[in-house]
Parts: sequence; C-alpha cells; structure tokens
Amino acid sequence: MTPGPGFRYPRCMCGIAGLLLPSPDRVDAKLLRSLSDDLEHRGPDDSGFLVLHDKRVSLHREAGDDVVGNLVLVHRRLSIIELSEAGWQPMGTPDGRYHVVFNGEIYNYLELRGELSALGHRFRSGSDTEVLLAAYAEWGADALNRLVGMFAFALLDVERQRLFMARDFFGIKPLYYARWRDGFVFASEINALLRFPGIARRVHAQRLYDYLRFGVTDHGGDTLFKDIKQLPAAHYIEISLDSARVDGPKRYWHVDLQRRVDLSFDDAARRLRDLFLDSIRLHLRSDVPVGAALSGGIDSSSIVCAMRSLDADLPIHAFSYVADDPALSEERWIDMVGDSAGLIVHKVRSRPEELVSDLESLVSLQGECFASTSIYAQRRVFEEARKHGIKVMLDGQGADEILGGYQPYLAARLASLLRQRRFADAMRFLRNGSRLHGAGGRRLWLRALDFLVPPSLQPPMRRVAGEDLMPSWLNSRWFEERGVRSRSLNYTDGQDVLRHALYDSLTETSLPALLRYEDRNSMASSIESRVPFLTPSLVSFVLALPEEYIITPDGITKSIFRKAMTGLVPGPILQRTDKIGFATPEKQWLLALCPWVERVLARITTMHFPAIEQKEMQREWMQVVSGRKPFNFRVWRWLNTILWVERFTVEID
Repeated sequence: MTPGPGFRYPRCMCGIAGLLLPSPDRVDAKLLRSLSDDLEHRGPDDSGFLVLHDKRVSLHREAGDDVVGNLVLVHRRLSIIELSEAGWQPMGTPDGRYHVVFNGEIYNYLELRGELSALGHRFRSGSDTEVLLAAYAEWGADALNRLVGMFAFALLDVERQRLFMARDFFGIKPLYYARWRDGFVFASEINALLRFPGIARRVHAQRLYDYLRFGVTDHGGDTLFKDIKQLPAAHYIEISLDSARVDGPKRYWHVDLQRRVDLSFDDAARRLRDLFLDSIRLHLRSDVPVGAALSGGIDSSSIVCAMRSLDADLPIHAFSYVADDPALSEERWIDMVGDSAGLIVHKVRSRPEELVSDLESLVSLQGECFASTSIYAQRRVFEEARKHGIKVMLDGQGADEILGGYQPYLAARLASLLRQRRFADAMRFLRNGSRLHGAGGRRLWLRALDFLVPPSLQPPMRRVAGEDLMPSWLNSRWFEERGVRSRSLNYTDGQDVLRHALYDSLTETSLPALLRYEDRNSMASSIESRVPFLTPSLVSFVLALPEEYIITPDGITKSIFRKAMTGLVPGPILQRTDKIGFATPEKQWLLALCPWVERVLARITTMHFPAIEQKEMQREWMQVVSGRKPFNFRVWRWLNTILWVERFTVEID
C-alpha cells in the first residue's frame, strides 16, 4: 500500500544500549537511567525501554522502579522527520515475535517497503524501523545485503530466544559491547559501558602501540580498552539469551577485490556520475533542512553541487572551517563553490586557546584517542550547524579512501607499477607525482618500499630512513612483554597494490577512525551526519576500476571522479592537486601553547605510565621546539594519550 499525499515518513538517528543477564535478576533503575542519560545527546527527543522476563516483553517510556528481567533494551531518539507514536522505539512486529532498537537510517526504505508489501507485509507506520523489522522477519540475516544506509541495531527474536546485532557496511554507526556479571552489555558509545560496575578499564597494549606509533585506531573488533569490543563494520553477531554465549562476529559483506569493470574511461565516468547522483538523491530524503560540510575540496564541493543539480530551489546551508594560517585556508575555494551553487555559507574560525578550553570535553566525547586536532575544527562546524537549526548534514568521508586522495596512495600506485615490473612507467610516475603533490621523490620512493618490503625486513629499513618502528620514546620492553608486534601496516603481496591499499584504508587504517570522529562530533550537537560516498554499490564499482582510472600515470589523483563531476563542479575546483580539508595549524597551535603542552607532558611523572619513556619524550619535545627535529603528529598523540588516561582512569599495568 502506498501512503497518500502529505504522509510524513518518521525516521530518526539515535542511541541504543542494552544488557543481558544469564537468568532473570533485579536491574537497578538508576543504572538504566544513567545509561539512557549518557546517550541523551544522541537522542534528546524521546526515550524507551524494553524488559524481557520469562519470554514476556514489556515496554516503558521511562525506567521507573527497579525491574526484574534477563534482557533490557534502551533507546534514545533524535527526531529527523515529524514523528507519530507509531514510530516510537523499542518497536515490535504485530505478532510480538521481533523487537528492535535501531540507530541509523535505511535510505532505500521506501523501495524495500514496496517490495515487502508485495510479499504480504502490512505496515502501521511510515518508519524505516518498521521496514527493517519486516525485512528481517522475511529474509533473516540476508536482509542486511538489501539495505542501503548506516545502521547499528539489536533485534530480539522472542521465539528463538536470540539477540541479533548488526553494524553497517562501513561502520558509520558505532556498536560496542562487553561482558558483565556473566552476561553481556552493549551501547552506542564506550562512555555508557563504563557506567557498568566491574567493567575493567585496562589498556589494550597492541592498540596503544598502534595509536602512539602510527595514529591508527578503531579497526577490527578491539578498542583501546582491553575488555571492551566493537562490532566490526559489515559484521553481525547473535547472542543466546539462555547462556549469553556470543556467536560471531560473522561478515555479511565485503568488497570483491578480484572483480573488474570493463568500461572505457568515459563510460566509467558516466556510470560513476550516475551512482553518485543516485546516492545524493537517497541521502537527501528528509523533511528537515539538510546542510553540508564544505571544505572547498573536490569531495565536499561535489556533494553541494550535486545537491543543487537535483533541486534548484533547495536552500542549502554549508558550514566551513577557515584556518587563520594562509597555507591552510581554503576560504577562496569555499567562496567559489558557494557562489557557483548558490549556497548559504557559514564560516567557523578558531584560536588555540579555544582548543585548550574545549579539550577535556572533546576527549570525553570521543571515548578513545584521536589522531590530530583537525577533529576539533570538525566539532566546531557541527556546533555552528546546530546554532542555525540544521539537523541533517552531508559530508565527504570515504571519498579519499576510495579515490586515492591522500599522498600515501601515490606511493601505493608507484608500488603497483614496480610490482608489475613497469619500471619506465614507475620512473615517469615518480617524477610527475613528486612535482604535482610536493611529495618529494625520496620520500615517495621510501613510502613505496613500505608497501613492497615484507614486514620482517621493515624495521632495519625504517631505521635507515630515520623512521624506527619502536622509537626511543616508547618503552620497547613493556610492549614486547605484552606480545605487541612492531609491524608495518602497509605491506601487501598483491599485484594491484593501490587497490589493496585503498581497501585497507576503508577497513583498517583510516576510515574507521574518521567515521568515529564524525559520529561523536555530529551526535554531540544532535545532528545526523550522512556520508553519500559510502554505499556498497558506489565503493564496489570504484574499486573494480583499473588503477590508472583512479590515479593517472601522471600522478593525478581522483581522476575518474574529476571527469565524472565535469560540468557539475567549477573547473578550478576539479583541477586542484592540493589536499587540505578541515586542517588546523597544529604545529603553530602547540608551539603557541608551549607552557600548556609542557605542563601536560610533565603530568606523566605522577601517573603510572610505563609504556612511554618520559625523559625521551620530553627531550624530543624540546628538540621540536628548538627546531632540531621536525614536528609531526606524535606530539599530539602524547598529549592525547595522557589526557585520555586521566579522563577515563585507564589502567596501564
């Protein structure tokens, strides 16, 4: 049945949590209220609770007196479209068999609704949550591959006494879990799980090394907290309600790196344009104003220009961070796109003193360490959007990871040519790539070797290059005693090194952390952030293209996408070869804040922190201040780790 004119489809972006005990027991209502309160920023508009006791389900809007049961599900709701009571969560099927708490958006829910209606399903609301329930009832876990969207949900099957939990294809929406009282707890954010008494705050040594040395977080199923896991992207788990035994995680989707698309460059560009515009069309489904984050680069500019091409009358609010450092400012590009697409542009600026005053809340909000202060600029952008009443934002996350937008991908492309023994092409690429992107021929060459040299040979190679895998400021003995591997994250033995490097960035080294930053920063302002580059069809198509379509033999990155956006995005934007984004002048900020930096670094003396060699760290900082050693993001990682350990009273044994 198709709803009549004027029908409004209720959807929401939310926070979810839950606890499972192996047998019915009393659950402290204060704990449940605290759990809900911790997620309020993710869903300030409404709340709901489900209690299961002896296969009987009861639903509550508030956590009143202590409840008795073996399963409690918690939901917080952010209203994106006018909502009726029929869209309230936790939501169940008419027969009472299935109930769900859902965080996210199913963008193709209208199409799925039509398909399910033809199969006999009847709907009481216009909610995508109800479509999700019907899809699972019809297809089980196979329903996941029919979805286009971002999601994390927990679905109760009362009949089978199972809890089914899934996370979207790329991990746009978060889902964390841990063991508690011989049972199981989960939540949208780590902070909520730390509410449960008895959940240890021990550091995960391998993850600590990966962060301190490489700035890498969020990949796979582990977190910086040893006893808290995250459900990996494109995976699901099932939990038995009788035993609290976890089955999985099981992968339900992956990019087939063996697949190839046999199209000419021009035909491939046309196909990519169609896929991108279709994704934008789906991501614009909303009855509240939709804005966009605009950096002035190719990706965000393409989003707003596509929005304009799909709706000439749509009022588009764009929000931009403008750095005071002329070398990092993209204001002229922002203005160019704003004028071309008829945008209402809002600009945000920041000073280093503001970072210090806001840092404690930023560390608390993120839950785990983050790679640089650029996410502070992102947070300010979302705060500005909230001031102007914007509840939905489109953002370009994922574009660089599929289209080769960062400098390391040049090295991966060079490594592909070397692995394929195309030495003349490799020399041409090295020469042109260095000239276009300012990468430096020697550095580009060394980075290419990082993809080619087996991990067992990389430590001596990196020492020669001045990039030791276990620098002196790390306590190598402490990490070795805990089985930590000082490994390279880049090596691949395939012929198409770039393709594998892009996929690795999608799943391991880059995108997972960026999506976490995006989720926490947007949700802190109760804003739903949508990322239209990250749909299975678009990503699978791009990664099946020849590598030279992504990065040309002359070193032009995002080549196929530049072609696809020709005529839609201003030419000067598509011709850009620099990469800035929401970059902050981190070196200048930290040097300007030198007394504060030194006070934070000195606090390590009063902490039990054997993973870092304090004297070596402080000596290296003074060398950076004096100019005897180059600045890099390791300085921020020291600061962030100390602040994170303090904020969460992390145990480093």
